[in-house]
Amino acid sequence: MLASPRTRSRHPAVWLENGYRLTTAEFLRRWEALSQIKRAELIEGIVYIPPPPRADSHAEPVALLHTWLGYYASQSSGMKLYANPTLILDRENTPQPDSVLCRIPSKGGKAAVNKDGYLTGPPELICEVSSSSASLDMNAKFAVYRRAGVQEYLVWLTGEGRVCWFVLEGEEYLPLTEKSGLLKSRVFPGLTLDVKALLAMNAARVLAVQQRQLKK
Repeated sequence: MLASPRTRSRHPAVWLENGYRLTTAEFLRRWEALSQIKRAELIEGIVYIPPPPRADSHAEPVALLHTWLGYYASQSSGMKLYANPTLILDRENTPQPDSVLCRIPSKGGKAAVNKDGYLTGPPELICEVSSSSASLDMNAKFAVYRRAGVQEYLVWLTGEGRVCWFVLEGEEYLPLTEKSGLLKSRVFPGLTLDVKALLAMNAARVLAVQQRQLKK
């Protein structure tokens, strides 16, 4: 729904609404002027402002992903973990993923922080917790991340109780195959996810399995 004429008149040329068609430069210019908006994304030139995240279906799962990836990054050299970064991919795509894990540029990573403090370029792994945004995450974002060269893309569909982890092969995303209940990254050595433990929100087991894999 578009802002009312009265609301728009208070914010000439800076308002941001779902469905607006903008470039990345204009999207960021408007968002920086609107401190009340905490989350916003530009996907294929269209603005998406998600609803407030719910504690059980989004905030808690995101925290568990951050804990898992944070532990891995802390035990591995040359890694960077970003929570909810504004990620500039191109002129029409500036998403705000839930978690991003990448190698630092000196270790071969393609993502870097620009002079304005934004992350730019394709990271090696993007994770999204998808509750109300499943259609966007599994369709438009899926295509954008694939085209941008994001090597791995993990989507936790909390409403469906399943995890999808894709790896880029050529120009296509192919699903990783679960083995003995585990999903293992092909990009990050030792990065391993106990799917059942994740879905059960069993943080202790998720971390214990990850710890064992790194000791092998």
